[in-house]
Amino acid sequence: MFPNSILGRPPFTPNHQQHNSFFALSPALYSHQQLIDAHFNFQNADLSRAVSLQQLTYGNISPIQTSASPLFRGRKLSDEKTFPLDGKRQRFHSPHQEPTIVNQIVPFSGERRYSMPPLFHTHYVPDVVRCVPPLREIPFLEPREITLPEAKDKLSQQILELFETCQQQVSDLKKKELCRAQLQREIQLLFPQSRLFLVGSSLNGFGARSSDGDLCLVIKEEPFFFQVNQKTEARHILTLVHKHFCTRLSGYIERPQLIRAKVPIVKFRDKVSCVEFDLNVNNTVGIRNTFLLRAYAYLENRVRPLVLVIKKWASHHEINDASRGTLSSYSLVLMVLHYLQTLPEPILPSLQKIYPDSFSPSVQLHLVHQAPCNVPPYLSKNESSLGDLLLGFLKYYATEFDWNSQMISVREAKAIPRPDDIEWRNKYICVEEPFDGTNTARAVHEKQKFDMIKDQFLKSWHRLRNKRDLNSILPSRAAILKT
Repeated sequence: MFPNSILGRPPFTPNHQQHNSFFALSPALYSHQQLIDAHFNFQNADLSRAVSLQQLTYGNISPIQTSASPLFRGRKLSDEKTFPLDGKRQRFHSPHQEPTIVNQIVPFSGERRYSMPPLFHTHYVPDVVRCVPPLREIPFLEPREITLPEAKDKLSQQILELFETCQQQVSDLKKKELCRAQLQREIQLLFPQSRLFLVGSSLNGFGARSSDGDLCLVIKEEPFFFQVNQKTEARHILTLVHKHFCTRLSGYIERPQLIRAKVPIVKFRDKVSCVEFDLNVNNTVGIRNTFLLRAYAYLENRVRPLVLVIKKWASHHEINDASRGTLSSYSLVLMVLHYLQTLPEPILPSLQKIYPDSFSPSVQLHLVHQAPCNVPPYLSKNESSLGDLLLGFLKYYATEFDWNSQMISVREAKAIPRPDDIEWRNKYICVEEPFDGTNTARAVHEKQKFDMIKDQFLKSWHRLRNKRDLNSILPSRAAILKT
């Protein structure tokens, strides 16, 4: 039923065979003509031959079906008699190799063959697209089982209870991954060699049930990867993607918006999962830091509950929104990791120092997911409770950290002097991005917002120190309602 190029070949042409591939002759950059070709692909997609994916059996990719496959009408087969009941849920196996795994990173509860309905129909893919060597999917690796820390006091118990209520569930991630996989097939109609990565809090271990989905579109993978000019090429590429979403997927995606920011994105909402997504182009540092943060998240069992509650606290006090001149969630996570690294008895080390090869910026994108698997649990002698750590975090940034001369560095596992260059000069908060060295807190560019952030650290520290009750700084009802 399926062409050999989809099922019978390895996920990606091996390096020693790449010189025989037609696409090995592709230039390192997309030329103006290639962007025109992508626009041509968009305009000439054969929508009359649209078919639907068979229901996904989670753990396997559902290959793109040919026009010989039965058509869907709505969510039902046009001729159900042609398929026995068992045939609808069967896995597809190639005689040559096992199918590519889509998702293994989060442990799935219950039946691993759980099927979910398709989010939308995919369109017929022209033969020229099928000539592209199948792209490597990042297999989602199951995190090691870690037990939550024991709560011996009221504050620690409140932190754990809020974490267990608000943390992202397996079902939430499944919905995002299904949407990512099918959007990738759609975008490959425009850019056949592209890949779509799920990044950010959805995958780094620090997501809540309310977390949006972040997607990174990589136009070409190694060895042909190139940096995209975010002001010109990225906007043009996203314009094509946005137009495709508006005209072809309006029944499944709503409110698609092209945001022409410093790093332009397409914002949209998936009607089926009700998840809001942000999609960028070739912002690949987000792929790398997703898996670095994931390694930290599962390195020590106090990290994830502490980070999630601090993110909820910051959101409640309106200091967790980079678009409004305050801290991004990414900066907040780095601030928590930095604090845990700088305790007299550290709870976290610098993974980039201990495992430089695993977390090197030169690691190819399709291999970055392997890094967390190579990191064993970290055994700290620090036995502080979650309550004490939350109180210490607030005190550290309220009274101890020198905002004027120091920079937060998770890479170095310490506060380091600010560099004297334009990236850091006259900035109120400096948080080093672990891979590209930029300032993740550059959005805080107004003194009023900076003072508001510092003031909230100080007030919350005083309240929590006096009350030892999480509700004094973060009402549980308000936090749960935003979940």
